Amino acid sequence: MPRNVITITAPDRTRKQRRAEARAIALLHAQEPGTSSASGLVLPPAPPGSRLGVGLTRGGYWNPARVRVPAHRATSQHIAGMYPFVADTGIGHRGPVLGVDLNADSLWHFSPWDAYTDTTGRGTLSTNVLVLGAYRSGKSAVVKMLTTRSLAFGHQTVVPSDSKGEWGPVAEAVGGKVIRLGGTHRATLNPLNRGPRRTGASDDEHEKMVRDRRMATLGSLVEMTLPRDARLTPVEHVCLHTALDRAVTTTGDHPTLRAVLAHLAELAASTDPADAEVRVATSRPRFVLQRFVHGDLSGLFEDESTVEFDADAPMVVVDTSELFARGEFVAQLTQVCTTAWVQAVISDRAAKRTRYVVREEGWRDMGSLQNLQMYQQWLKLSRHYGISNIVILHKFTDLDAVGDAQSQERHLAYSIAGDIENKFIFRVNHQEQQSLTARLNLPPHHTEMARGLQSGRFLAYVGQFSYLVDGFCTSTGWERTLFDTDDAITDPTAAPAPPVFDPAVLEAVWPEQQEWT
Repeated sequence: MPRNVITITAPDRTRKQRRAEARAIALLHAQEPGTSSASGLVLPPAPPGSRLGVGLTRGGYWNPARVRVPAHRATSQHIAGMYPFVADTGIGHRGPVLGVDLNADSLWHFSPWDAYTDTTGRGTLSTNVLVLGAYRSGKSAVVKMLTTRSLAFGHQTVVPSDSKGEWGPVAEAVGGKVIRLGGTHRATLNPLNRGPRRTGASDDEHEKMVRDRRMATLGSLVEMTLPRDARLTPVEHVCLHTALDRAVTTTGDHPTLRAVLAHLAELAASTDPADAEVRVATSRPRFVLQRFVHGDLSGLFEDESTVEFDADAPMVVVDTSELFARGEFVAQLTQVCTTAWVQAVISDRAAKRTRYVVREEGWRDMGSLQNLQMYQQWLKLSRHYGISNIVILHKFTDLDAVGDAQSQERHLAYSIAGDIENKFIFRVNHQEQQSLTARLNLPPHHTEMARGLQSGRFLAYVGQFSYLVDGFCTSTGWERTLFDTDDAITDPTAAPAPPVFDPAVLEAVWPEQQEWT
């Protein structure tokens, strides 16, 4: 059989020639079509209608022009299926728009009540929100944006203590009410107000609830003025209970701090030998209440309230900025009194209202163990009353001001903040990384990311899911002007009047529920 014949022909180009041609083609990639290289190779000009070097090229598969594939465009739902570990479908479309989800490239809606009732697996077990961020990170503006945009969804806002006076213009712009304390203002708040009746509660249950709240408030005010780690003795508790009960009787169920002080003085003046221990135990509570009736806090909380809480107002703000100039301790006492007064009013389930309770400088509500326990109980009852507590901290280590290093107060304060399931983490300082990882159990790469966030951007943790949100992307000019809290730094000479609220603005801030693609 014939053998196979192999025919060898000489190549048309040498290896050296092929290498030179490859180098020439590489040089042509950086040149305009129609120019030539030193080797004589010319990239032909693009014919009319073609995109040579951009997408469509002439010359077939071996054309030396650079081929660029156009970007793929798809909805976030499809991208999440193609890249499940990179893209997300977003949080959904319930609630007001708060910004843009930078990972899903979609509008980011948020409502703590909608997140609580969500049954798609992205729901939460709480309606409270922890907001954490350094100065000028945009957290105050985002919180104001959230509360203002929520008005169209029927959610009201209460600020029990506005220590900086920055919420007043916002409340006035949306038709709310501002209660100003201190300075030339003579408004008084009675922290022992009875408050509304709880829906469905019997007479005995309602009376017990009112008495417990009054006693807790009174005990917190007294304990906060005692030396650190000092506690009220059982005899002192009995004195306060007795004086409060007598004040309720003599004032026709309208007790005040002034009336409680008067009955404590009667107990101290008793000549009954059996009351000897009681007479001694009244000294510390009497000295504390003297500050509210005759001391540096007089004219604020010792008598009946001269202002009323407007339950129909979209936003109610208690401006305490004038009082904070008197010192940190006065500020803490003031915050306890205003918070107790507000809580007595808004804990009415019959009204079927949903409210944000914004706690600026939230650590100030944690001055004593008894106050911490009240704080914890109020957070637990937030779902019961339809309330979302927004606790704002500049840094997580702000809680180090509560109690000593290993005290029960310090551990309880960190526990309260750590148990809040919804978290907005803005830009943080380098010192915060360890605290966020250890206390909030955040991934290390998230804490590293939080250090470089731009103003208005934040990491949002809703339940078991996290999002990177740019809140200022959707902010209008009206909002940016109203929510700017740095005007005293950026332009100290400018003092523009607060913008007038226009309902049409709210309709323009967020469109009807729609899918962002």
